[in-house]
Amino acid sequence: MTTELSFHQVDAFTDRPFAGNPAAVYVLAAWLPDACLQAIAAEHNLSETAFVVPGKDARHALRWFTPSCEVALCGHATLASAHILLNVLERFAAPLTFMTRQSGELGISQADGLIWLDFPARPATPLTDQTLIDDLNTALGATAREWHAANNYLAVFDSAAEVAALTPDMRALGRHSAQTDLGFIVTAPAGDDAHQFVSRYFAPGHGVDEDPVTGSAHCTLAPYWADRLGQSELAGRQISARGGTVVCRLEGERVHLGGTAVVFSHGTTYLPDERLA
Repeated sequence: MTTELSFHQVDAFTDRPFAGNPAAVYVLAAWLPDACLQAIAAEHNLSETAFVVPGKDARHALRWFTPSCEVALCGHATLASAHILLNVLERFAAPLTFMTRQSGELGISQADGLIWLDFPARPATPLTDQTLIDDLNTALGATAREWHAANNYLAVFDSAAEVAALTPDMRALGRHSAQTDLGFIVTAPAGDDAHQFVSRYFAPGHGVDEDPVTGSAHCTLAPYWADRLGQSELAGRQISARGGTVVCRLEGERVHLGGTAVVFSHGTTYLPDERLA
């Protein structure tokens, strides 16, 4: 016997299909076993699969899984989940709150044609261990002007062209991730009129060599660039092959991330009942 589960695949931080960051979103009546959630995420093989269990008073439980593990915070799959609740299903309305296990309450609102995510700011501090910095530069395949660390490493370059040209050693980055559980943000000034900075994000230790658009990375990027540029409202462009834009508003210890999303597909998962045990 099988249980049928409905899902949507959503491209987040973009206004068109085949761009942004894809996430699968399941809206469940109740939680499935963790091993089952992980197996579903591995089967989709996207950078994240999100699971939502609706609650009362616009407060809904949310979890995120990569193909290999559960993660503490994910921006694009939160945006994808909010898009499904607010723009596809008919029984939800903004504002709403996602209740998460490791990142607390995440508020969701709509304004200026965007869905806004209320996330924790994660400012980075400079790295001072030169041996570590040398190892990180070698793994990245280029010498960054600055290295910082928060929930991820942050490497700063002088130009968008340098960031675009990076070809990291994913095995070497993965070894560092295995030791620290940190991913790798790389960033530089955008050099265009529409954005203040560009970025890329590598997380081989979490089963994702390069993430197309990483909302949670902007919890560190926004404080860094706000301090450097002296402005609290910024637009970042993640220059992966798919690409996407994240609008950032820094407000004290919170970062408001704005973006759009589009549904790419809608389908049914046929889950063997033994997976529910």
